[in-house]
Amino acid sequence: MHGNGPGKTRPRRLLLGLDGVPYTLINEARSRGLFDSFAMPARLLSPFPTMTNVALSAMFSASPPAGYESRYFDRAAGEQRGGIKKYIGRRTPDKIVSSYMDELDYQEPLAFEFLIYVAPDRVWRADMQRFRDRFRSAPQTRDYFAFLKGTDGLLHGQGPDRLAIALEALDTILKEIQEFCGHETEIVLFSDHGMNLEENRRVNLATHLRCCGFKLNSQFAAGSSRDLSLPAFGLCSYAAIYCRDESVIPETAKTAAEVPGVDFAVYRDQNDVVLIGPRGIARIERRENATGVAYRYQPSVGDPLQLAALIAGLRAAGKLDQDGFASDATWFEQTNSHEYPDALANIFMSLHTQRVKHTADVLLSIRDGYYYGWSPFERMIRLAATHGNALSASSNAFLMSTHRQFPPFVRADDAKSLLRG
Repeated sequence: MHGNGPGKTRPRRLLLGLDGVPYTLINEARSRGLFDSFAMPARLLSPFPTMTNVALSAMFSASPPAGYESRYFDRAAGEQRGGIKKYIGRRTPDKIVSSYMDELDYQEPLAFEFLIYVAPDRVWRADMQRFRDRFRSAPQTRDYFAFLKGTDGLLHGQGPDRLAIALEALDTILKEIQEFCGHETEIVLFSDHGMNLEENRRVNLATHLRCCGFKLNSQFAAGSSRDLSLPAFGLCSYAAIYCRDESVIPETAKTAAEVPGVDFAVYRDQNDVVLIGPRGIARIERRENATGVAYRYQPSVGDPLQLAALIAGLRAAGKLDQDGFASDATWFEQTNSHEYPDALANIFMSLHTQRVKHTADVLLSIRDGYYYGWSPFERMIRLAATHGNALSASSNAFLMSTHRQFPPFVRADDAKSLLRG
């Protein structure tokens, strides 16, 4: 054989993503004897907001999606775009939200993304069987990349017990694939984000903003400096707010943070990020120089990220410099298993990195047990679980392999070399 690649200089690889399967549930599945040919899973830390296209574009260093969901605010046009029409008809180039989708050898028919809420059992079974058949008929001399979205819809609407059944079916399929391909074929199984597994209720965000004198519009034509745009689609534990006038951004964040169920609001203040919530106000600062990247957490009121004890320990260990900065590596080591995983870098980068093409002025992390979204969806499903916030349940995705043991914690931004390398 000549050249490099799977089947030539290294074994073939199946890269299989499962939408919305949290680290806790894959561990529970392994405790029942499933996926026993895999090494221990790593916690793959999903970026905030913990949404599919945000996460996958980071994991594969791909182009950012237009917005956090299919309904988003277009800054250049000054209006909301997208929405339910994404799921109507066939998958056209305008429905390819990020370049990672160009790499997929298998993804579900477009209609499945919506039908999972209408006929969940039929859809996930059809999706898994369709993936199995497509994989078996694909060329055996190259890697194969598939993403199954039915698991996310199943968890949202049916909960973990029904997902457990789907994971049993997937385990059977993967064992068949190993028998078909030979055990020299590596299978890398991963998810894009986690999920909080509890009943959820709506936050009265739009009502509160209106009561405080803001005007919510889907577009910014002629209007008031207090105009806001608040795209709503999936029933998720985050929200993105866009302000017509940047002067009202701090007030918008403060007002939104007053809503019961909102954990915190975050916005850019020049080179820093300001975080405000019921537990206090803090500033996150980032510094980059010849010694590397460092962060400082400066609470002004309370301790919204619950980092005071950790900072005291860093100070006692001599890991803070005279200005109160610690290295990015130190913060990662100390907070990768925190209530807010990878707290400072994750929250800072949500506004200082182009996670989406149209970055919000204010991002809200909504507490587990609450959500915001498009009200018609509320009449379609009982929301058994959701995701989107910066808390550990939504942030902890998983990554595991039949051939490799990964580090215990992996940032989404650092995952590409493990997934594709």
